[in-house]
Formats: sequence, C-alpha cells, structure tokens
Amino acid sequence: MNRKVAIVQGSKSDEALGSVAAEILKGYEIDFDRFVISAHRNPEKLNKFCAAASEKYVVIIAIAGLSAALPGAIAARTKIPVIGVPADVGPLRGVDALLSIAQMPSGVPVATMGIGVSGAKNAAHLAARIFKIKS
Repeated sequence: MNRKVAIVQGSKSDEALGSVAAEILKGYEIDFDRFVISAHRNPEKLNKFCAAASEKYVVIIAIAGLSAALPGAIAARTKIPVIGVPADVGPLRGVDALLSIAQMPSGVPVATMGIGVSGAKNAAHLAARIFKIKS
C-alpha cells in the first residue's frame, strides 16, 4: 500500500499555501494528494474524504482561513494526525483562524502551525517527520 500525505485546502484561495506545502513534500520525496474541501460548503464531501482517509494517508495538512473549521472538522472525523495551517486572510490577517485552529476541544487534537507561508512550510516539515515515523 502506497500511503501519502493529504493537503486539504478550505477554498481555492488557499492554493498558494497548499503549493508551498507541496513543494516541501516534493523535496522529501513524499507522495501527496491535494484537495479543496470546505467544511461549511461541502460537508458531505468532507465526510467522504474522512471516511476513506485512513486507508490512504498517514497525516493530513489542513489549510483554512477565517473561522478555520476545516482542521478541527477533519480531526473530529478521523484518527489520522491533522496539522492545521491558518491562512493569512480576512480583516484579522489570520489571527482568527489561528485561534480557531488552536482552540480545539479535548479529544480533537490539531497540531497548529503559524499563520501563512511559514506555517505551511512548517506543516510540511512536520508532516514529513510524522510520515517517516509512521510509514
């Protein structure tokens, strides 16, 4: 079985951050898949992704801005490690997303990275470390 890392973006506008994470994973020669799935606009698509995720993925990088529900929604639906990246968008430039991702309830762990590009880079580096341990 060829297991991978999943990069899940909450919207098309998160494309640049997803690309940053993808480039880091390529440098580690780790296979990955990319998706755009909104926790709010596509809950059924998210449910299907999460239901099948444990068969394909070792770790999931979830990128989201504003209310940033995506990382927590994935972590609530799977036991795979989830790394949340707050996108630097909106009037608070990602601070709202950072707080949303970091404040998960007990039992719904999300590793929370910094806001924006450096967060996306660190998410990929952490995913690579998890991947190397678990695969």
